[in-house]
Amino acid sequence: MTQDVSDRSGLRVLPGGSGGVAVPDRAALHAAFTATSRATQRTPLLESESLAREIGAARVFVKPESLQWAGSFKIRGAYWRLMQLTAAERSRGVVAYSSGNFAQGLAAAGRAQGVPVTIVMPVDAPVTKRQATEGFGARVVASDHGARPREEAASALAQALARDEGLVLLHPFDDPDIVAGQAGAGLEALEQLDRAGAHADLAICPVGGGGLLGGVSLAFHYDSPGTRVLAVEPEGYDAMGASLADGEIQRVASGLPTICDALQATQPGAAPFAAARAAGVEGVTVSDDAVRAAMRFAFERLKLVLEPSGAVALAAAMDQAVPTGGRTVLIYATGGNVGVEDFARFLGLSGAL
Repeated sequence: MTQDVSDRSGLRVLPGGSGGVAVPDRAALHAAFTATSRATQRTPLLESESLAREIGAARVFVKPESLQWAGSFKIRGAYWRLMQLTAAERSRGVVAYSSGNFAQGLAAAGRAQGVPVTIVMPVDAPVTKRQATEGFGARVVASDHGARPREEAASALAQALARDEGLVLLHPFDDPDIVAGQAGAGLEALEQLDRAGAHADLAICPVGGGGLLGGVSLAFHYDSPGTRVLAVEPEGYDAMGASLADGEIQRVASGLPTICDALQATQPGAAPFAAARAAGVEGVTVSDDAVRAAMRFAFERLKLVLEPSGAVALAAAMDQAVPTGGRTVLIYATGGNVGVEDFARFLGLSGAL
């Protein structure tokens, strides 16, 4: 068994395969949850008998982080990360890159804490996400990626702005404090499951860069070690799954089109990967068609509007990509930032508008 080495920061360092990357300990997760709970919504935990019948599970619970402030779980990690800034850093302001959900979460957290926020957003990011980010008071700078992976182009521009304007550069997912903040979605669900008299055999979580997965997997690792956590990615963007299977961070560069615009990271962050690996997470992939079916089911049966990236965990359960039979299953529905035209287009309903 690997021995953990703790320091005063509430992080522990896992030697060996994780490359000495800091992983938040249990106390750090609970400290972040206590602080961020004062500024975030307590999203419901929905039990669905119809979904349980659909996938052959004993019980199914859906955690709709799509109902969180700014439409996704991202404000949890963003708020906690901003709380770690010094007074001088807060006055200078921060810059980060994001295709939309972290942008909105950080912008909302910045407005709540009085921290100026600049967001670098790919030029082809959904217009609704850009407008919502600006609505929270952030400055949005578009990045044109051309043939490059859009994450890389946006990251380079964010670094340039940080250097030229003296802004504090934040990473949307590769940061132990982001991981600790996002863990609130796991700790909150655990409290709700306990009140429902349930224990999750399986927790299914979407993953792009891995901030939410890292935090959720650690929450279950520490407080519900019997729960198996699965990470779900779109086909062609299974960087986290490939990295976990290999034991080292892997990069993917398939360039395949996907409707899951927020899950196109070409490799996982080192901090989320270390957390997920420590928690024994496994990866699976889903197709765009499975995601569309999940979006429709969520809308018609769960009464939830989900963007494609927020529906991949539900898609994995419904597409039998994960072993749900006879189990108690927790599914994370992570984002609902999608315009009505795009939502209709994804479901083939454009002609009805």
